[in-house]
Amino acid sequence: MIDFFDGQYNLYIISLISAFVVSIVLGPILIPMLHRLKYGQTIRTEGPETHLKKKGTPVMGGIIFLAATAIVALAFSRDKDMLLVLSSTFLFGLIGFADDYIKIVKKRSLGLRAYQKIIAQLLVALFVTYVASGVSQVGTSVLVPFTGKFWDLGIMYIPFIIFIIVGTVNSVNLTDGLDGLAGSVTVVVLGFFSVVALASKHLGLLIFCGSLIGALLGFLRFNSHPAQIFMGDTGSLALGGAVATLAVVTKLPIFLVIIGAVYVAETVSVILQVGYFKATGGKRIFKMTPLHHHFELSGWAESKVVAVFIITAIILCFIGLLAI
Repeated sequence: MIDFFDGQYNLYIISLISAFVVSIVLGPILIPMLHRLKYGQTIRTEGPETHLKKKGTPVMGGIIFLAATAIVALAFSRDKDMLLVLSSTFLFGLIGFADDYIKIVKKRSLGLRAYQKIIAQLLVALFVTYVASGVSQVGTSVLVPFTGKFWDLGIMYIPFIIFIIVGTVNSVNLTDGLDGLAGSVTVVVLGFFSVVALASKHLGLLIFCGSLIGALLGFLRFNSHPAQIFMGDTGSLALGGAVATLAVVTKLPIFLVIIGAVYVAETVSVILQVGYFKATGGKRIFKMTPLHHHFELSGWAESKVVAVFIITAIILCFIGLLAI
């Protein structure tokens, strides 16, 4: 037993360090390239004024950690569940890449049309759900937090999981609004899944988590405040796909409400703001949404908002572990 866990742990550390190194090497190569191509960020005019100085910062930085993750994960594992998570990550990343490309080429702050984005996301979510429930033999049951019992959703599994995946992907996308925020919070969430994978002796998922954590930590070297590059939708949609599919494969989709509560809060803040604005004829609950902008406009420094959100994510992930 000790040898087994030692072997898994060693591979986890090796994959994490390897992906970190690859990411660190890719950064100085890709960033100047994107600068030369003028693939810079277009800042939305309704955002915080302090963000206007970020105009022109290269986007599509998600390519850095996606490439590092793929190189390392595939070098150490061909596990079918790992391949499913990796495929989902890249398919959602591809949707984000298309979105970023349209923003950059057409110099438009909004990329793909909303219906185009949601149809593409639904198709990928359907693919993941079909493979997970059938080919990957994950089944249709999910663990209920704090009960230790599994709930077999039967035919309702497919719509439920599709909702979870699409919701998570877009929630992570909304969280990507400050330097290093989405990447840092996701590193914490991936730490949770690392513990789950280690406890369940799932080497493939453990290697994937280690690879993506290492790749993100390397990317944060360039994405933390002040950011030299943004992950763009290429990165944020990919991260959402990774987190959601990890939850599906480990039978923990309901746990995303706990461990991913930072993502959830960002999304709920937008929903509440829009609903209240329409219902009251222009009044607002928050100074600006998503939620991280509310704290910015309340006088918090960008780095403070990120730090508080990271600490919150750590606490939530510990609660998630207790819920198992």
